Amino acid sequence: MDSTEFRKRGMEMVEYICNYLETLNDRRVTPSVEPGYLRHLLPSEAPHEPEDWDKIMNDVEDKIMPGVTHWQHPRFHAYFPAGNSFPSILGDMLGDGIGCIGFSWAASPACTELETIVLDWLGKAIGLPDHFLALKEGSTGGGVIQTSASECVLVTMLAARAQALKRLKAQHPFVEEGHLLSKLMAYCSKEAHSCVEKAAMICFVKLRILEPDENASLRGQTIGEAMEEDELQGLVPFFVSTTLGTTGSCAFDNLPEIGLELQKFPSVWLHVDAAYAGNSFICPELKPLLKGIEFADSFNTNPNKWLLTNFDCSTLWVRDRIRLTSALVVDPLYLKHGYSDAAIDYRHWGVPLSRRFRSLKLWFVLRSYGISGLQHYIRHHIKLAKRFEELVLKDKRFEICNQVKLGLVCFRLKGSDKLNEKFLSTINESGKLHMVPASVNERYIIRFCAVAQNATAEDIDYAWDTIVDFANELLEKEQHDELTEIINKKKQDTLAQKRSFFVRMVSDPKIYNPAINKAGTPKLSLDITSPVVSRGSNPIIRTQSSVEHNSWISWPLAFLFNSNNDEKSSNVSLRFRHLDTNVRPSSSRRNSGAGSSPSPENEVNYVNMQQQQQQQQQQQRSPRKSPMFMRKLPSTQNNHN
Repeated sequence: MDSTEFRKRGMEMVEYICNYLETLNDRRVTPSVEPGYLRHLLPSEAPHEPEDWDKIMNDVEDKIMPGVTHWQHPRFHAYFPAGNSFPSILGDMLGDGIGCIGFSWAASPACTELETIVLDWLGKAIGLPDHFLALKEGSTGGGVIQTSASECVLVTMLAARAQALKRLKAQHPFVEEGHLLSKLMAYCSKEAHSCVEKAAMICFVKLRILEPDENASLRGQTIGEAMEEDELQGLVPFFVSTTLGTTGSCAFDNLPEIGLELQKFPSVWLHVDAAYAGNSFICPELKPLLKGIEFADSFNTNPNKWLLTNFDCSTLWVRDRIRLTSALVVDPLYLKHGYSDAAIDYRHWGVPLSRRFRSLKLWFVLRSYGISGLQHYIRHHIKLAKRFEELVLKDKRFEICNQVKLGLVCFRLKGSDKLNEKFLSTINESGKLHMVPASVNERYIIRFCAVAQNATAEDIDYAWDTIVDFANELLEKEQHDELTEIINKKKQDTLAQKRSFFVRMVSDPKIYNPAINKAGTPKLSLDITSPVVSRGSNPIIRTQSSVEHNSWISWPLAFLFNSNNDEKSSNVSLRFRHLDTNVRPSSSRRNSGAGSSPSPENEVNYVNMQQQQQQQQQQQRSPRKSPMFMRKLPSTQNNHN
């Protein structure tokens, strides 16, 4: 591609970007693809021969865009804003066109000096103390552009660690440095960004994560007590990372309290991470949120979040640049130059050596919008967030979960965490909105942030209407599921009760028939020689039931005797299998027992009478077998005994 074609393609690209941003409403805010989708659409190897530019751009729309999450979409309300503006895009375009690698002043003087000047501009607009400004007379501080807030935290922790080891080495010259390193302790809030924990891992130092108060704010007393406890354990506090505008709920640590507490520990480095909220301090009415910054050793904020500047552009200021650079200086001969003592070399201010001309885009933004234009933009986003907060408060099914000071609103449905997880998942899967959750004070909350540069009140109303529609559908379904569960449980309980009734009815008649309880427990013999034994003139039926038990396996049959009013059914004989006996109920007994409850005693007498009649009939039919039966009976009885 030569310059002639570049002019043509450049104009086409500008047109494509403008059309993309203007038609975002027509796109789904999040892609509906699965991991690995692009691998199946592109070749496994790079093309050997050059391809036509039109074909490349067609693949952008057909294969790349379907997998893009549109962070500039007016329906995108996740995370924090991703700064974007035409002046910033043009600044990046120019920086890429120049293509310098500004690791030192000599490598590109304008790249270095513009960064120093622009950082002083922004630091003054935010309201940072003079000792953070590089060009202020008598100042030893200054600002630098880093890749992200994570890198800002890392380099400040590295600087604090170097200072602590240097001090400990002077106090204990014969102690191995690795042992001294194991004693260092850093501190942050539970609500601090995860980059603090990652920085501690890289620095090989211990990190103590402290509990904030009910407003997710870290307090000075908490810090002080933790440090005193650790010193008693032989540990050495050396670094504290505080947050102004936490990621989860945009909460603010109590910087004045923490700063005053750290006066007792003068060698501890205090860092302030204000990646999102720090940009808003250019508004005079929001500067009170910066109170306590005079205690800080370093401060960072991200213009690529809330100052319309494209990523990457994270700004860091330090009180004493010598303390920072002394921890990171590596100065080989091929990087030295004649102005090293008179100029700033930003390669000593961070981890990477190579540096892009990032100050150009920030310079373009500050000049194109002016401080007043950026203030208007920030105030507009805060106004939209307040509008959303008011809508949430009007619906009693929802609750607000944070103090809405800037552009972030945390809310949730009143109910369980599981309900809110399902609620957010359903919304995001629809592609109509995109939000993300957070856990604050052990509660699952939903974050709603105004992020689009040109977001309007209509966008907020649309978002709320969508949220309400999904809430109505979910809660209606939850109520239906709950009702169904109650009905099913009632059916199960009813079935269990019926089963329980039958089991207890068979095992203990007294539960349901007080008359049986009054009749008492029959005292039956455990010694069984024969189903029927004659004592005197009346035969007695013996069972295997214990005299101590209040149950008879045959007693429910008595209900048949009482309820059988049909003369035809009186001819049906009942067989007691455990007695090898047939019993035929008589109508006279049924009549006499009507309305009364059967008892085991009556049952036994009735069976005796029937058995006696059967025995007499048998003897009349077989008179010669009866004496034999009577002769064998005693021996059988003895055997059983």
